[in-house]
Amino acid sequence: MSGANPVVRVKWLEAPSGAAWLAQALADPETLLIDHAHCERKAAGVALQLMFRYPSDDALAAVLSPLAREELEHFELVQALLRRRGIPLRPLAAPPYGSALAQQVRRQEPERQLDSFLVAGLIEARSHERMALLAAHSPDGELRELYGGLLASEARHFGLYWVLAEERFSRSVLVERLQQLSVVESELLAGLWREPRFHS
Repeated sequence: MSGANPVVRVKWLEAPSGAAWLAQALADPETLLIDHAHCERKAAGVALQLMFRYPSDDALAAVLSPLAREELEHFELVQALLRRRGIPLRPLAAPPYGSALAQQVRRQEPERQLDSFLVAGLIEARSHERMALLAAHSPDGELRELYGGLLASEARHFGLYWVLAEERFSRSVLVERLQQLSVVESELLAGLWREPRFHS
């Protein structure tokens, strides 16, 4: 691992990932790749779920439908790499990160929609940040290429969720809620999960 300070700043995030997460991830790239495949598939599911929840919102569908397709393309890209390396795609135990963030989503509209956009965006922002760390520090050239090649689209993804929220909610409401959720998100990552995950 490079001796450089392993910090990537992403505006959405309250706190950056630390060196301990990066060391854990680099020590077990196989498990992280499997988790990456699951994350891409879940991200496609989130976009589709929002489309089904708000079926009359044509502008929402126009953004989320291509997003879901791109997430599935990323899943297929990681799946192909796993196959080339002879690594089976197996289930992994989930850390509490995703379910705990989902619990922060308020149940009444329109707050539910706002929180759904912001939680999805925070997850994408964290993915982007950690892929940037891996692209910079992985000793495996193929993995550096994989993660580096996904950075632009991951940045665009969390930007899309911000735009969706900004089009539907006032900036003051949006910023205040994002600050609240980003604090929760960073607190959920304060301790390492027992195995490397993109969101642990």
